[in-house]
Amino acid sequence: MNVEELVRDTLREQAAEQPSAEPGFADRVLGARRRRRVRRLAAAAMATAAVVAVSVGVPLLDSGKHDVRPAEVTEQRDVHAHPDQSPPRDMVAAGNVALAAYYTTEVVARSETEGVAERTYHLLNPGTGRYEEDDRWSYVAVAPGLERAAVLERRLPTKRIGLLDLRTRQVEAWITVDHGVGGLAFSPDGERLVATAYAQNPDLRDPVEGEKGKDWMGRWGVPNRLGFHIVELPSGKTTWSPVEADDNVNFREDFAFGAHGTTVWSRVVRGNSVRQYHDLGGDEITAPAGERHLVWDALAGLSPDGRLAAGGLAREKGEKAYTWLLDPRTGKEIGEVRGSGAMAWADDRRLITWERLPGSGTDTYRPRIVLVTIGSEKVVPLTGVREPNETLARTEWEPVFAER
Repeated sequence: MNVEELVRDTLREQAAEQPSAEPGFADRVLGARRRRRVRRLAAAAMATAAVVAVSVGVPLLDSGKHDVRPAEVTEQRDVHAHPDQSPPRDMVAAGNVALAAYYTTEVVARSETEGVAERTYHLLNPGTGRYEEDDRWSYVAVAPGLERAAVLERRLPTKRIGLLDLRTRQVEAWITVDHGVGGLAFSPDGERLVATAYAQNPDLRDPVEGEKGKDWMGRWGVPNRLGFHIVELPSGKTTWSPVEADDNVNFREDFAFGAHGTTVWSRVVRGNSVRQYHDLGGDEITAPAGERHLVWDALAGLSPDGRLAAGGLAREKGEKAYTWLLDPRTGKEIGEVRGSGAMAWADDRRLITWERLPGSGTDTYRPRIVLVTIGSEKVVPLTGVREPNETLARTEWEPVFAER
């Protein structure tokens, strides 16, 4: 059996094992989910047509030499790209996701021996379609639907979480928690938050001597994380789950929800960096079957239908990079797609990823955000090139994606 036959058999087997959808939302989240469901149905119909067309004579995950998708998929009318903007000023989106925000980081010295990395966010206003600076927040998580965000004030850790209306920029409610938190993430359905608690500000930095003088380095190997709160929205009810302090995690190592919202996970470093899963009570558990082989730094994770997973760097050929596509149940590498550092699935066949600018003629890595498609060499630039900084004290703009 060759690779292409294995892929087809794997996808057919998985199709019968997908979990059922979770219940609907409350209040405004319900409306957002209905809009997304319509888009998913349309995307599913297009993806099905593409699979049928490809399976007639071309493998689903072929070598990428030809784009054999139907014309309506190739045209990609759902793409909002601004390849002349870096960082972007106008909305960037593709398929089911959008660049919901981006932030830059700069270390502010507190003393000769301690600094703190402070973020400055630019948030997408869904009314204007433009990114607007909002320097009030140390941390922002954007909810599915792009209408609201959860925010933390400047001084971390903090015991209150704000719910921000992204159109008006007004805080609609404050939710108080028992333990100071420094990180936030929404559940896939937008109904809950996981808020990671810390003993100290997780963004503290220590001074180091860099090539151009004094620089700053993040802390590692010092226990700082305490556990997490689960926040129910819109009621504001919270539950606390302690997690034993671990020196195998970074000073900041936030929890995030698993694919179905019934678990949380974070990175740990034990020989290799892996995903460690917990139940919602804080106990360590084995990763769910469909997530057992996810790569921690491939942020895209599972495809929307759960049948593929983005992996790590597969290979580089000249100025082109390729990312592995994995069977999420076995971890087997079953194909590859253009790009390096997959960040989000636009749909079941397209990924948003980083890819270097071609023909740069320099050893400096100059990436841009692009859209790539399984079975195609075509790369669609979504943003301009992100130019690198030469110091750890200041970082380039970092994207934040959310379902739209």
